[in-house]
Amino acid sequence: MLRQRIGHGYDLHRLEPVAPDGPGRPFRLGGVTFDHPLGPVGHSDGDAVYHAVTDALLGALGEPDIGRLFPDDDPQHDNADSSIFIAEAMRRVRGASYTVGNIDITVICERPKLGNNRGAIRANIATLLDCDVSHINIKGKTHEMVDAVGEGRAVEVHCVVLLHHV
Repeated sequence: MLRQRIGHGYDLHRLEPVAPDGPGRPFRLGGVTFDHPLGPVGHSDGDAVYHAVTDALLGALGEPDIGRLFPDDDPQHDNADSSIFIAEAMRRVRGASYTVGNIDITVICERPKLGNNRGAIRANIATLLDCDVSHINIKGKTHEMVDAVGEGRAVEVHCVVLLHHV
């Protein structure tokens, strides 16, 4: 039995105009909705932070990734709140007798900026992971106007998690 396990999660979503008949959904990161004219194109709510966190947790356990557990062609997950994906990953973490040590998240997009929303995102994630908010770190970066992310046409998230065996 490994005493500690590390997982890496990654997600990227194309951004499109948010409109009742548009392809973009409201822009959500870490359970917080941002006022932004563009939103992620995705099957669920498109929360790239929650998707990357889910994949990091699953990866640390050597479990199937988010796309295999929650396929984007399953109508059950259409417009679903991505917190359910983290809840399932945490059920598996607990079932394997692990707990979250810490998590480090990097959000890469030109706009919107994380700004004062960092605290709310950290609190949302800490609640879902059943850990102290001090174990959650989130950083915002730009892509210096390079490629789709830098041109504001996509959002990208990387996440690393450390699990401890209990």
